[in-house]
Amino acid sequence: MVRLLLVVMLLVPVCSVAREAPAHIDGAMTVDLFQARHLYEMGAVFIDVRSDDKWHWGHIKGAVHLNFHRDLHDLARSEWPRDLPIVIYCDSEICSSGPAAVANVVDWGYSRVFYFRGGYFAWQLADFPLGKGLTDELAGLKAQVR
Repeated sequence: MVRLLLVVMLLVPVCSVAREAPAHIDGAMTVDLFQARHLYEMGAVFIDVRSDDKWHWGHIKGAVHLNFHRDLHDLARSEWPRDLPIVIYCDSEICSSGPAAVANVVDWGYSRVFYFRGGYFAWQLADFPLGKGLTDELAGLKAQVR
């Protein structure tokens, strides 16, 4: 019995290891931290697909929050121009929502989709502009879409 318990205890961590997200999504361009920063400075729309609690904890300043499980599908019927440069991000390269969101947005006809695989954690570690809550994000989106 003790041996069985020991085997189970050793196997559980192996089964729960997070998997890395794919490095490339067809129809989108994967960008690193500095390419993402350049797109940010050029006015691309950043879309955060993380959960509400993670969004409120912190996000890329000016990003739009579209929770992957609840809100992202709004882009399918959106009036946003399909050639709008969109940068999609999640927490990091182990978040599965980021690549899934990118694939969906490409399928919905958006032609300038960028996958920021490093995500929020990489942005935060680089000490790039951060936001909390909803301050100025909706105003920034309206300005970018015009």
